[in-house]
Amino acid sequence: MRIPIWISNRHIHISQIDAEKLFGKEYQFTTIKGLSQPGQFAYQETVSLKWPKGQIDGVRVLGPCRKHTQAELLLADNFKLGIQAPIRLSGDIQGTPGCEVIGPAGSVVLDHGCIVAKRHLHITVAEAKEAGLVDGQEIKVKVHGDRWLVFENVIVRAADTFALDMHIDLEEANAAGLGAGAWGEILF
Repeated sequence: MRIPIWISNRHIHISQIDAEKLFGKEYQFTTIKGLSQPGQFAYQETVSLKWPKGQIDGVRVLGPCRKHTQAELLLADNFKLGIQAPIRLSGDIQGTPGCEVIGPAGSVVLDHGCIVAKRHLHITVAEAKEAGLVDGQEIKVKVHGDRWLVFENVIVRAADTFALDMHIDLEEANAAGLGAGAWGEILF
């Protein structure tokens, strides 16, 4: 099975309450592009993330709003900013460090919510069944490119609302020499 690879940079998902604090109550976000998963998109708007040791500006806001605000960082951001954001699946934010999120209308101090996104495979339930995969399973994916390699510990996320693709971050893509149009194949 040929798996499209989706590469993401650091970004933030925000709650509706935090969106109003950061951008204002009546603010309307500007969508610049759709993402690989149905109903997900990147906004033109960005925020700054601040810790006592540093700040990152220009962090892209992704939509739609979520139940909880979550910043997905790159592993190197931990060193630069002096935090220990763990590698976790999106949404698994309990016990993680927080930060200050700064927008044009105000700021929000998070007591948790900073993670480094764990690599994962989005797949429909039917596709997973056909491929012999189950939700939560760890697999290996061989990626093809100038510096091909095998990513281990890829978590299968199966749901009927997903579109087939594997998500990795920019650092992982750079290590494998991957860019737009990258693809991989599942290894058992």
